[in-house]
Amino acid sequence: PTAIVKSNENKFKMKFFSAVVLALAATASTTSAFAPAAKFGVRAPTFELEAKKSIEDIADELKGKKVLVRCDVNVPLDGKTITDDTRIRSSIPTIKYLQEKGAIVTVCSHLGRPKDGPEDKFSLGPCAERMGELLDCDVKLAPDCIGEDVAALVAGAKEGDVIMLENTRFYKEETKNEPGFVEKLAAPFDIFVNDAFGTAHRAHASTEGVTKFLSPSVSGFLLAKELEYLDGAITSGEKPMAAIVGGSKVSSKITVLEALLDKCEKIIIGGGMVFTFLKAKGLNVGTSLVEDDFVDTAKEVMAKAEKLGKTILLPSDIIIADKFAPDAETQVVAADAIPDGWMGLDNGPATTAEQKEFLSDCKTVIMNGPMGVFEFEAFSKGTFGIVDILADLTKEKGAITIIGGGDSVAACEQSGRAGDMSHISTGGGASLELMEGKVLPGVAALADK
Repeated sequence: PTAIVKSNENKFKMKFFSAVVLALAATASTTSAFAPAAKFGVRAPTFELEAKKSIEDIADELKGKKVLVRCDVNVPLDGKTITDDTRIRSSIPTIKYLQEKGAIVTVCSHLGRPKDGPEDKFSLGPCAERMGELLDCDVKLAPDCIGEDVAALVAGAKEGDVIMLENTRFYKEETKNEPGFVEKLAAPFDIFVNDAFGTAHRAHASTEGVTKFLSPSVSGFLLAKELEYLDGAITSGEKPMAAIVGGSKVSSKITVLEALLDKCEKIIIGGGMVFTFLKAKGLNVGTSLVEDDFVDTAKEVMAKAEKLGKTILLPSDIIIADKFAPDAETQVVAADAIPDGWMGLDNGPATTAEQKEFLSDCKTVIMNGPMGVFEFEAFSKGTFGIVDILADLTKEKGAITIIGGGDSVAACEQSGRAGDMSHISTGGGASLELMEGKVLPGVAALADK
């Protein structure tokens, strides 16, 4: 892991990010690309944070120390079976590094959204077991995340041992960042490491609160890599730069688009948000998803692009369906010829060919959100097509490609091309918080370099 992080340090300077960057690159979507979206707030000004210390900056301080590591092991489960262990795998380099430096490691995380106290289905038992397999050592699951039993377990552990605390959200005080709970959570430990990018936008007990009691508080490799990579690629990345924006969060992403026009020379729009833009151009969109409240915003975005000399590429052809279903009747039509009673659910083949040409000279590309309802095979070609384009750009031309957002990541994994991308972000809703002008509390609370 040290070599990986060192190479990243050489590649990109770690100055830290603007609201715009993470607003695009960390937005995760768990809903269909064409499902209705909630409406979000206004665009915020950009800002920068001081560079933060990482575990490498305190390497000499770790031996024999009791280190609390906030990971994100909020993995999908089918009963007690983990269906995707990506988040656990992502946390391994930091934990291994701490072990090798002689730290006594205790991992904490949330899982799901327990309502009233402990629920067996939200126990971190399966996560501890899987982490143990990946580390090739025993990971003891504590019976709780606070209290005497936890303190005794940590006190009795030796250098290199790994313990996992039970789900922090079994206590409502975790999300409320309640000081008494925070003090109990921090009590057995000396040092805090935040390696959970996906929850860094939450001022919870286990992300922000414990930094008031544990010093130093630093970032792990995963958190540092996310911030470093995203910021480095955008603030000092090679141009031409492009953003691919799709998916269901139409209202929020249209706002992001306006800001991105300042950063990128080229923008590709896909997914459900396409039809708000087509309607803004005066075209018929049939029964496709449209946010009428944002038609004027779409017009403003297009006008701004023209004024700045930037290019927005909308689909020229659309795969339409007579209903939202995997077995719907389909046809390919020009974007200006969608008939009444039909809905657009994917880009057509001509659009994918145009996107390939459009991106062919780009040196940095960020993708956030799918191009269609790729969960249904009939409407997956647009999304997988653009994934292939990006993977080939990296593989054949050395472009920097960053994939952000749950659906985009899932599409890359399903296509088998994830390994060909420069960086796949584990980020979540941190972006929307930043758009509202809020600092990421879990990052701001860490020690400055």
